[in-house]
Amino acid sequence: MSFNRRTFLTGTACLAGASVLPRAAIAADSIKLGSILDTSGIFDAYGKPMDMAMRLAINEINAAGGLLGKQVDVVAYDTQSDMALYTQYAQQLTRQDDVDVVHGGILSASREAIRQTMRKTNTLYFYNVQYEGGVCDRNIFITGVTPAQQVEVLVPYALKNSGKKVYILAADYNYGQITARWIQKFVGDNGGETVSVDFFPLDVSDFGSTIAKIQTVGPDLVFAPLVGGNHLSFFRQWAAAGMNKRIPLASTTMGAGNDHKVLTPDEGDGIMVAYNYSQELDTPANNSFKEKWATAYGDSNLIHELAVSTYQGVMAWAEAVRQAGTIDRDDLIVTLEKGLSIDGPAGKVTIDPQTHHAVLDVHIMEIENQGMRVIETLPQRQPIDTQEVCDLQANPDDNTQYEIEI
Repeated sequence: MSFNRRTFLTGTACLAGASVLPRAAIAADSIKLGSILDTSGIFDAYGKPMDMAMRLAINEINAAGGLLGKQVDVVAYDTQSDMALYTQYAQQLTRQDDVDVVHGGILSASREAIRQTMRKTNTLYFYNVQYEGGVCDRNIFITGVTPAQQVEVLVPYALKNSGKKVYILAADYNYGQITARWIQKFVGDNGGETVSVDFFPLDVSDFGSTIAKIQTVGPDLVFAPLVGGNHLSFFRQWAAAGMNKRIPLASTTMGAGNDHKVLTPDEGDGIMVAYNYSQELDTPANNSFKEKWATAYGDSNLIHELAVSTYQGVMAWAEAVRQAGTIDRDDLIVTLEKGLSIDGPAGKVTIDPQTHHAVLDVHIMEIENQGMRVIETLPQRQPIDTQEVCDLQANPDDNTQYEIEI
């Protein structure tokens, strides 16, 4: 995603098939989907379920007859959580494997490494991950939530259930810095006050002095866009100090990669979050999706926000192919820009023509017994942050990641 993360889960299911499919194994009359993900290394708790979701979608498409009378073949590369391999494999997918579309990337840096190669080679690119917003490029489609979609709904809920004085702890790089500014904006918009903002490098794992400082300041709410395995220590240390019984917590990252399942119920219960997806969504679409996943992999417990975004991204691309009647990049972009919609496990997904981001349902939730209990659903949230800076209808040649002024 836009955040660096360490592996939180162990014993994840084995991937279906080889992670790299040789070019010679791809049928000449097939449609080729390229994938670049961290399916090993320190980000594999995110990349493995994303890969599984991508393959589940492709198997479902192929079982229904494929696209345009052809089967869809996957050409997938594992970057092993090595950023340099993203550029290498992006070039290989486009210049040697000659794929028709690429879905991939987790960190913002990996997206940017892929994005420029895809643009230069005119290869359609889907980034299916929650991130900090602001990418404006006609060749990319983004299906994850942005801060304005997520933070704008989470802040008022958290303030209502705690109080107006907010202390922010954030990862010290672009995602955490930008998200912290969004939190401050929406805290102010809802009559609250930010009493402190602290940033932490990703290798920090000792939060004892920070917890002592929070005790001294005495906020009503702690907002924690913290990232990665080291930062997960904060939530454990917070609970060990008994602070989870005294000051409520909200987070924009906890649970997006199933990290809430690593915490015990005593450590995690009550943390407030907002995402496009929860395993606890009790809808026909989600129940059907979980059944398909369990049939394919034997355990639906591995499903998380980024996996569902990946599944929905692949399905949106497939629907565009059906509607356009071609795999031609330009025709697919035009088709997607008509406001194409699909119904996914997390609800309706609609492509915003102006930004190429997804309009999504967002669910306010609380962590409960290692699950995410849905409290309220806000339908079809617009990516208003990126809409403020990006208009691909007016400026189709734009190629910028804007740092949005807040």
